[in-house]
Parts: sequence; C-alpha cells; structure tokens
Amino acid sequence: MNTTRSGAKSTVAKRRAKNSRVRIAPQKRKLLVAMLFAGLAFALVIGKLFVVSMVQGKDWTNKAMRQWTRVVSLKAERGKILDRNGTVLASSYTTYQVCVNPQNIQPSDRERIANILSMYLNLDYDTVYAKLIKKKRVSTPTPDPNNPEATVAPESHEEKLLSQVKIKDQVDKEVISKLNSMQLGSGVSYYSDVKRDYPESGYYAQLIGFTNIDGDGQTGVELTYNKELAGTDGYQKTDTDRDNNPVPGGEEEYIESIPGANVVLTTDTGLQGILENALEEACAINNAKTASGLLLDAQTGAILAIGSYPSFDSSNPPRSDAKTLLELSKNRIVTDTYEPGSTFKVVTLAAALESGAVTVGTEFNCKGSLTIKGDKIKCWKSGGHGRESLMEAVANSCNPAFMSMALKMGIDTFYDYIFQFGFGEATGSGVMGETSGKVTHKKYIRNADLARIGFGQSISCTGMQLAMAFTACINGGELLKPYVISEIVDQDGNVRLKNERTVVRRVISPSTSTLIRSLLRNVVEHGSGKNAQVYGYSVGGKTGTSQKYEEDGSVSKSKLIASFIGFAPVDDPQFVCLIIVDEPQVPQVYGSTVAAPFVQEVLASALSYTGVQPDNTNQSVMVPNIKGLTVTQAARILKDAGLEAIYLEQEADSTVGNQSPAPNTVVVRGSTVLLYSTGYAFFAELNEEVEMVEVPDVYGKDRMDALDKFKKAGLIMDYDKHNCAGTVVNQDIAAGFKVPVGTVVHVWFEVKNKD
Repeated sequence: MNTTRSGAKSTVAKRRAKNSRVRIAPQKRKLLVAMLFAGLAFALVIGKLFVVSMVQGKDWTNKAMRQWTRVVSLKAERGKILDRNGTVLASSYTTYQVCVNPQNIQPSDRERIANILSMYLNLDYDTVYAKLIKKKRVSTPTPDPNNPEATVAPESHEEKLLSQVKIKDQVDKEVISKLNSMQLGSGVSYYSDVKRDYPESGYYAQLIGFTNIDGDGQTGVELTYNKELAGTDGYQKTDTDRDNNPVPGGEEEYIESIPGANVVLTTDTGLQGILENALEEACAINNAKTASGLLLDAQTGAILAIGSYPSFDSSNPPRSDAKTLLELSKNRIVTDTYEPGSTFKVVTLAAALESGAVTVGTEFNCKGSLTIKGDKIKCWKSGGHGRESLMEAVANSCNPAFMSMALKMGIDTFYDYIFQFGFGEATGSGVMGETSGKVTHKKYIRNADLARIGFGQSISCTGMQLAMAFTACINGGELLKPYVISEIVDQDGNVRLKNERTVVRRVISPSTSTLIRSLLRNVVEHGSGKNAQVYGYSVGGKTGTSQKYEEDGSVSKSKLIASFIGFAPVDDPQFVCLIIVDEPQVPQVYGSTVAAPFVQEVLASALSYTGVQPDNTNQSVMVPNIKGLTVTQAARILKDAGLEAIYLEQEADSTVGNQSPAPNTVVVRGSTVLLYSTGYAFFAELNEEVEMVEVPDVYGKDRMDALDKFKKAGLIMDYDKHNCAGTVVNQDIAAGFKVPVGTVVHVWFEVKNKD
C-alpha cells in the first residue's frame, strides 16, 4: 500500500513539472530561427569583408590600380666608366622603345602603320602587322542553373586585341622624330630607354665587360660595380580608361630617375693600347694559345693596363656562343693560376737576402744537379754552371743555387716570407674573377719540395700575385695592395669611394731592395733578359719558363708557359710589366725570346709616353728587315748590325718567315733577334689550320728505326751523313713536343763501346 501511494505521488510530480515548462508559440519559434540565420549570415559577411579588406586588400588594390592606371618605368641613366685622364670608356645615351596599341588602331589604318614602322625600324612587314592584330583569349564563365552563385567551365572563348605590344628596343632619337611626323596617333607609343656605348671598344674588353639588353652588368667592372653604376629607376603613373587611354583631368604622378655614379679607373687608355697591341703580337708571333699582361705603377700599386688576348669587341660580344664568350671574358692575369717558374726566383732571392741565409758574397758550385735524399733535381743547363757568385747565379738563373737558398732558409722561414709576399691569398685588386693560387701546407712539404719551390715549381699563383710580390722586391720593400678603381663619384660630384696607395706590410728592408734591383739589372744587361733592354733606360727583370700539367696530373711534355717580368728605370722604378705567353708553338720556348721582347716593347713605349727622363747611355740600333732571306744570310746581317740571331742550326738553309723584334724596332746593341724560318713554318700570320704532331722519342734507336718513326709521324729526320753509325744519343727537339707536320728534326748518333 505504501508503494502504491509513492508511485502515485511521483506521477503527479512529473505532470506538474511538465505543465510548469515555458511554452513558445510557433510564430516566435520561427522568428528566433530566422534571427539565428541572419546573425550567422551577417557574421559571414563581416568575415568576408575582413578577408577582402584586410587580408587580400593589398592584392585587390593592386589589381584595381593596374586596371585604371598606367605605370611607365623611367630607366635611370647608367653611370660612365672613365680612365684616369677622363677618357670615356663606357657611357649611356637615351634611346626609345616603340610600342603599338592595337585597341587604338582602326582596321583600315593597320596596313599604313605597319608599312611605316617596318620601313623606319628596319623590320619585316608581316612581323609588324602580326603584332598590330595580336589578340588574347578571354574566357566567359557560364552560370550553373542549379546554383546561381556558382559557375561551370566556360563553353566559349572571346578573343580581344591586346592593349599594347612592344615592337623594338633601343631606337635612336632621330628615328622617333621621323615616326612622330607620320601622324600615327594613339596607335603608337614611345618610351625612353638607355643604350650602352663603348667608345674604346677595341680595348678593355675583359676589364670593363659589358651589359645585357636591359642595361645590367654581366661581366667585368660593369658587373662588379653594377649597383653603383645602375642608379635608381623612376616611373610615371597616369589614370586611364578601360581602353588604356589617359583620362582627361586624371591624376598623374612623376618620380624622376636618379642617374648612376661614374666609376673612374686607374688605367690609362694610351698605356692600355700599348699593352694590348703587344699581347696580340706576342700571341701571333709565337703561335700561342693566349697571352696576358699587366702594367703597374711601381710606387702606388695602381693598375695602369691589364688584359688578355684573344679578346672581343665590348660593343658586340659573341653572345651566341656562351662558352667562347666566357673564355674570352677572363682576365687571365687574375683568374688563371700557374707555376711561375724562374720568375719566382726573385722572391726566393729576396727572402734569402733578408733572412741572412745568403749575402752578396755567397758563392755556389753548380754541378748540373742537386740530389736531395735520393731525389735528383737537374739544373736547366746540362753540365751545370760551375763555381759562381750570387750575381752570376742570378744572371744564370741557376736552379741548384736557388734550391740551396731555399734549403738554407728552411721550411718555416721560407714559408713565412712566401706568405708575407702575399701568396696564397687574393690581392683584392678589384678586377673581376681574382683567385688566390695555391700554397701547399708546409706539413706536407719535404726538402725536395722546398727545393723545387725555390726555383718556382710546386707552387701556383696568379700573375697579379707574382707582380705584386715582385713590386715589393724592387720598390723599397713594401707590399702594396693593387687597385683598378680610382674613385666612384655620383652625379652631384660627391665621392662615394676613393682608393689610394695602400701598404699591406713591409716585407724586406730598403737596402735589400736596392741590392735586388742591382742584381736584376745585371740579368737584363748580361744575362737571359737582354731582349728586355730599352734604349736610353736602365731595366731590370727576370725570365721564366714553366711546365703545364695534363688532365691526369702528369707533367706535359709539350705544353709550356713562357714569361718575363721587368721594371724601369732601375734606380727609381716607375713601371712593372709582366707578360705571360701560354703554350707558344715555336721550336725554342724561353721566356727570354718568347716574352721578354714584348715587355721591352711595353716598357719602351710607356717610358716615352709618360715622359720619364732617360737614365742610361746604352747604344741603340734599328732591327733590319731580314724576312725572305735565308737564316744564314739573316744571321750575318744581324751580326753586322750589332745584334745576335737565335735559330736552330738545321734551319740555316731555310727562309726567314718572321722575326722578333719586328723590323725597324729600336733596340739596344747586343740584343737578340729570334728568327722563325719556313723550315718550321710560321703559320699564325697566314691564319692557316696546321696539323700539329708530337715529336717521337728515338733515343737509343738505330738510323733505320729512327727514320721509320719520324716518317710515320710526318716529320723529316736530319743527321750527319758521315757520322750516322750506332744509335741516337740526342735530338734537337724533345720527344713529345708538338710541331707542324713536315718539321725537320736533327738527331745525333754515337757508337757506344761495349765492355
């Protein structure tokens, strides 16, 4: 009974609770739902507005601006490049870009405009006309019938004429004036542009470089200092209608461009011409792969001239052949490294004298080689130089003498001087592409390696590094920082950058430097540098011949580098000149004959050009023209003129095809003249393609075997017909050397006694 009453009470309570709930009328419920959806829709709209205005606002604004405004870039005038005398080497002048506006050209007027433009712009008529009717495809979206706010893929495309098409860049002002007189109306537009011009385009190709079609630097100074030269572009913004026509009374904004700064070089165009002409001649005379050179101010480190040959025209670079253009653009005196050979002996000499390892009274005994822990290293002179003083050792360029200097200093001392002279790091000259060379870490150096470094092997450097070290040796002992940029000046005359003489460090004392100058003067007057003598002036210098390496790392038997570095005048050095001739193809390759005559040519012209007063009373003679004579006749005439002829004995009956120095050149009496005979066929002057073959090794062969090997190689063997028994013991052109087909090679026979 109690349970029944309890259940009844519970049921009553539930009914009362149900009746107590708030009842909402159907109309009110619908209103609440509507308000909820309205609030949600409002939130979505607010969110979309936020995204459009705040998140995407910038993009939409830019799109709108592009539709109702026309912005024309105003190219800044590029700064000039000038030499130290103010000669303009690179400049820009205003040209124009011609554009057509197809939407503004009536169909009936298209042929007339196409005719005029093709005629005055020197363009193909059909090409121009095609641009006048050029269209773009515009898609028209189709609404989705099931969802009015959505679209489906377009069923058709509408083609519309373009608003503007470029016809031609870099059109001269005179042509624009003629076009303006043709009443072409709004169908043709002109915009200012800038074109680069190189007034001295025959010179400076590697140093200055060139720009692309947009006026940006691509190589050389144009690239390295592009930011300073380029300036800041301006723009002109105009309100336009839907057809891209200016709106009358619309707003216009004009921001003027800021011209680039002018870059002033340390070079002199007169000296640059002297150097580049000498490089071209050195390359041609020696049938060489390349020739590169450098002329420095010995007192400041300023680069007066620098270049490489072959070269190119800066105004018209061979852009169609990227590989060739890259090779021609290299300023090899800073980009290429090489073993300097005997020119490095000047550094060894300076280090040995300054460290006290040798003195002016030191004597050497050259036996033709030096054996270091079983490693026999030969002197260039077979049999050696015998006993010699320091002055004689330098004049003889004796390898064992310089090996002895390096070994006496030891690795630590010698290496300290090598780094003090700047090897192993770039000089910071400002010339594009400079590399740092390679100095092997001293922990890997054995005594034999150290000895080889003493005469310029087992170390690599750039021509610029060698030239600066050499300059330190002869200018009083200070290592200078080379520089090619004199100053950078903006259009208002403000100097942004100015370079001056900068001493990196003192390496040797002034007294050591004075002694080195005297020793190097003796090299030119009485040693291997005779061909560098300049009439009326004292000259010092050093020859160098070094081997190259094959791709597999082996020493090449035929590829050599000949060089000479010289300075003048001796007591007050004004100029340092280095010329490097890569892979000369002549019978005899020595720095004294391949490179020294052209350093002489540069120094002689530079001293005269700059008005340096003579300081020597040496006698001069004019080189006679001996082309077309036999070698024997030419040698006799040269001897009568006080000159010495250099040639191979087997060439005696051949005809002289060319000579170095050239005819009518004024040289010092006693100088040498290198004869190139038809026996060795001078081909560079004729620009003929000549098959080159390697000279075979016939050492130890009898006469018949040797003749057979030379015949197979396409060469002619010459020998003494009265002394041809036994086997070959020597040949005048080394095995592996490349010579033209048909070259005569002389061999010697000897009968060896059997024990």
